[in-house]
Amino acid sequence: MLVVTYNINGMNARLSALLEYLEERKPDVVCLQELKTPQEKFPEQAILDAGYHAIWHGQKSWNGVAILTRDGPAQELQRGLPGDPADEQSRYIEAAYQGILVCGLYLPNGNPAPGPKFDYKLAWFERLIARGAELIEAKVPVVMCGDFNVMPTELDVYKPERWLTDALFRPETRACFHRLMAQGWTDSLRTLYPDEVIYTFWDYFRDAFGRNAGLRIDHLLLSPALAPALRGAGVDRFQRAKLKPSDHAPTWVELDLDALVHPKG
Repeated sequence: MLVVTYNINGMNARLSALLEYLEERKPDVVCLQELKTPQEKFPEQAILDAGYHAIWHGQKSWNGVAILTRDGPAQELQRGLPGDPADEQSRYIEAAYQGILVCGLYLPNGNPAPGPKFDYKLAWFERLIARGAELIEAKVPVVMCGDFNVMPTELDVYKPERWLTDALFRPETRACFHRLMAQGWTDSLRTLYPDEVIYTFWDYFRDAFGRNAGLRIDHLLLSPALAPALRGAGVDRFQRAKLKPSDHAPTWVELDLDALVHPKG
């Protein structure tokens, strides 16, 4: 199973690029972030025509998350991250699909920090940590993926000294990520490539992509029940190199679900 997370940075603005990507890579599951479109304007028919089913949590102009599936529809289980009924931002969606749980998320940016936006980011992260603990305790196969807006280590950011006060790299943000990981999640990319410089985001300015001045902020985390299925992970940089791209590249993990039914040894 090929699972992709992709911050599309405007669903309707980049629909043709997404459809081309779906045709080229044929992923089984795609978690999208930053749809930037209201619920009723999501291009469901175009996605269906491309051979995919979709569930989505839209919001006008901002945020928005979706899960696309190729072989039949996913069963939506949760829309919105539990823990704050007053939170109206569309940043989380959870669904069951072919025996695994898929959690798609768009964690708040948090800038400027300190300030109210950073406080919201940390509060949201606390709710995610709480949800993560529940999922780990359930002992079910889960992939938690999306734009986390956090670079976990200095290896994950170009010139880290320039980011020390940024909400994506502040110690409080990284501490939250490490607390989440301490529950038992597997960082799929770092597990396979522990020492390589790998980025998933490059700003539009100052030829960041051409200089490979990027960040690794898109992550696919596997629960202990799913981690044995890990077979591959990577970043489809070619998508970022196309005309009028998102500033993120699709990031993926390849899973062998048969390994969960017939474990080796």
